[in-house]
Amino acid sequence: MIAYVTVGADDIARAKRFYSAFLPSLDYELKEGPEGLSYALPVQPGQSAALPDFYVKPTFDGRPASAGNGVMIAFEARSQKQVRDLHSAALAAGGFDEGQPGFRDAYGPHFYVGYLRDPQGNKIALFSSDPDEPGREG
Repeated sequence: MIAYVTVGADDIARAKRFYSAFLPSLDYELKEGPEGLSYALPVQPGQSAALPDFYVKPTFDGRPASAGNGVMIAFEARSQKQVRDLHSAALAAGGFDEGQPGFRDAYGPHFYVGYLRDPQGNKIALFSSDPDEPGREG
């Protein structure tokens, strides 16, 4: 199981605006510290931690952060509407459009996804695959 994912950011305040525009709506809680931002799902009493955590931090070596080519982080939303709403909120918070929300021919009939780049250039997907919602036409 993946325990955590970390992306680098040169401007933590700008990254915070972007990620805080949608991660709290997906139940992630933010803790800030001198080492950056830590987003985690709350732990319910009697249960183990819901993984993975998501961290946004300055680079360890002090060189500029960079996005990986072919690297993408996907967050699951509760519905197609939430994908649209959070995609829009992330754009308004400094993100860049990498693909408007909708169905993609390459994926299953209920996979609804919108793509973004965070202010540092990391690729982010917001998706829903609820079989009880309308699916892609034929």
